[in-house]
Amino acid sequence: MPGSVYKVIEVIGTSSSSWEEAAKLAVDKVASHLEDVRVAEVVELDMRLEDNKVMAYRAKVKVSFKYHDEG
Repeated sequence: MPGSVYKVIEVIGTSSSSWEEAAKLAVDKVASHLEDVRVAEVVELDMRLEDNKVMAYRAKVKVSFKYHDEG
C-alpha cells in the first residue's frame, strides 16, 4: 500500500460567543465541502473589538485532509 498525502489549509472562524464556537464553525464549514478531513489545529486566537468591547472571537485553524488525485 503506498503512503498517503495530505493537504493543509488555513481558515478563520468567527463567533460572537466563544473561541470554541469559532473554531468549531471553521472546521464544520471545511468538512461540509471536503472529503477525508483528518486533523484540525487551532494556531491563533484573537478578538475583534469595537468601542473597546469584544464584538467577535476569532480562531485561526489549520485543517488537513487527504489528497486524492482526480481521474
